[in-house]
Amino acid sequence: MSTLTIFKSAHVQADETPAAIEERRVPAVLGADLKVPVKGGRLVSYANLDYAASAPCLAPVSAAVAAALPAYSSVHRGAGYASQLTTARYEQARHTVSAFAGARPDDAVIFTRNTTDATNLLARCLPEGTTTVVFDTEHHASLLPWPRSVRLAPPAFPGEAVRAADATLAAIDGPKLLVVTAASNVTGELWPIAALAHIAHRHGARILVDAAQFVPHRRLNLTALDLDYVAFSGHKLYAPFGAGVLIGRRDWPAEAEPYLKGGGAVRSVAGAVEWHDDPEPRHEAGTPNVLGAIALAAACDALTATGWTPLVREEERLIARLRAGLASIEGVRELSLWGKDHPRVGIVSFTVDGRPAREVAEVLSAEYGIGVRDGKFCAHPFVRHLVERGGDEHADGGCEDGTASAVRASIGIGTTQEHVDRLIGALRDLTSR
Repeated sequence: MSTLTIFKSAHVQADETPAAIEERRVPAVLGADLKVPVKGGRLVSYANLDYAASAPCLAPVSAAVAAALPAYSSVHRGAGYASQLTTARYEQARHTVSAFAGARPDDAVIFTRNTTDATNLLARCLPEGTTTVVFDTEHHASLLPWPRSVRLAPPAFPGEAVRAADATLAAIDGPKLLVVTAASNVTGELWPIAALAHIAHRHGARILVDAAQFVPHRRLNLTALDLDYVAFSGHKLYAPFGAGVLIGRRDWPAEAEPYLKGGGAVRSVAGAVEWHDDPEPRHEAGTPNVLGAIALAAACDALTATGWTPLVREEERLIARLRAGLASIEGVRELSLWGKDHPRVGIVSFTVDGRPAREVAEVLSAEYGIGVRDGKFCAHPFVRHLVERGGDEHADGGCEDGTASAVRASIGIGTTQEHVDRLIGALRDLTSR
């Protein structure tokens, strides 16, 4: 039996009934029974509506980590059984994550700490003189790492994003990289990444897609979309164990200086240093986060086994209910770049007239046991653009630097209708005071 065969599991048992299959198909999240204190000393069930910051851990992910711990050892160079077993689990995780992302057979799969780490790694791998094109709508992880960049204003509609990228890339000589999100971490809106990839390639550019907020909600197929690179994080994907990944074409990472220089990145250290040619060992110096990689792969397996149809159907039901509820409350305004009908994942940001975002979030937590996020969500230019274009009455977000901010509610596996209704009811109470 090969080492990889050890870790393959059957998703459906032959004697399972249809009802049992349906029950099995939706994995549980840890913390679903968490009780939190609210004003008056009561304990209430926690309504976690902060998935876009970090999603809770799936039960199968926790189980995979627990199963790996008794034989945990350092990977790749050990002859002992525990080291061999851990190495097999680590490399199987690489194969699993690659398949989950729909990667090409020859794509590099480099484990990182998170999406930010992955984008910074790619920034170190750019050919000399590369110009990066990035929209001001991006998360700071995509906005800031590049040594030479052109920043584009928020587009008024998806077609304008494609046209702006087209015109900008056409005017740039030399190597170029287009960087764009698949799903906004502020509004949840889906970006036209296939069209943008086509435009990038027409101008001899490559494209990096930040898929951190996309992969917990929708199936990703890097090959079908013709993407050069994607990056995402385990902690957004129900695997909060400190791992992320950069997946994509091997040549740039293979030719760049190692991201970290140390053990594992070298073939030989004698009179001269000989670095590994393969991008994975070349950029994964030191003992890697083995358990994080195992957790990330377990989350990929769990979502694949569940199937995207039931997950998307339930998410769309809940997010529609949430958005309709917010729209019914006077003084609450949802933030959107491309309008209320544009497709999106389970993320909604909003402002409340006359209330700083931090105050709203604190009241929701202290009085109703609801967890949301407030601030600018590591996307300062974008949030400022969305809030301030709504008028001065929305512009005071109560941020520490005096600039605009908002409240963000985000959902995922484990979110219930009661959580959504509790948030809507709490905001109605708050705005009527």
